[in-house]
Amino acid sequence: MSGTILDRICDEKRRQVAEHKSQRPIQELLKRAQDQAPPRGFAAALTRKVEATGLGLITEIKKASPSAGIIRADFKPSQLARAYARGGSACLSVLTDHKFFQGSDADFGEARSACELPVIRKDFMVDPYQIVESRALGADCILLIVGALSDDELSNMEGIALGYGMDVLIEVHDEAELERGLKLKSPLIGINNRDLKIMKTDLGTTERLAPMIPADRQIVCESGIDGPVDIKRMVAAGVRRFLIGESLMKRPDVEMATKVLLVGAGATAEVKA
Repeated sequence: MSGTILDRICDEKRRQVAEHKSQRPIQELLKRAQDQAPPRGFAAALTRKVEATGLGLITEIKKASPSAGIIRADFKPSQLARAYARGGSACLSVLTDHKFFQGSDADFGEARSACELPVIRKDFMVDPYQIVESRALGADCILLIVGALSDDELSNMEGIALGYGMDVLIEVHDEAELERGLKLKSPLIGINNRDLKIMKTDLGTTERLAPMIPADRQIVCESGIDGPVDIKRMVAAGVRRFLIGESLMKRPDVEMATKVLLVGAGATAEVKA
């Protein structure tokens, strides 16, 4: 192990999963997952928003990060979820990792119950148990980080998620990971502009990788979007879907910040029937 931040997070996550397995047997989770209402359709909601306005935002609810520390001290997931929905978000992302991001499963539940938007459980998946756990929480989508998993692990976990009707966001950081990610079934390919090994952000990553992604896949630009200029730059690279967290979470009024971002980036108003 090289001891990168991603390595440390995944090591800690494996320890936590072992603990959770002893506290909540898989049979209990399987029943809870089965009892959930069907997923809300994460990828479909993004596409509808893109077709209606030109842009689809996944707005993120997170209190802290390893690189930035505390991002938002006044942290109320339900209020933030409703504000993002009013601001024009297509979907939500909620961090549930506690040790590194100060998130929780309770944050996820609170945010998803507060609005009708589909929600991705943003966490570091290292074990199939977590996929069932995510559906048991009501997740509509999960994140799989190619750099943290083997091909067999990716395929297995994706299969479980798709079996539940959840969407899967496949996250890549470079050409080698993209090649592996494109072997999977999921149409959502997230290009993370933040190198999780050194925590440096570069929008050039999306510009470099986007042309390599087939037209039947949907690119999600992750990290490094600070304002409308950045979105326009990524649109020029062929991107219409964005996962944005830190820059919005730092704004006092996230509803207004979301609206300003969309309008400034050229999103059109939705046509109301």
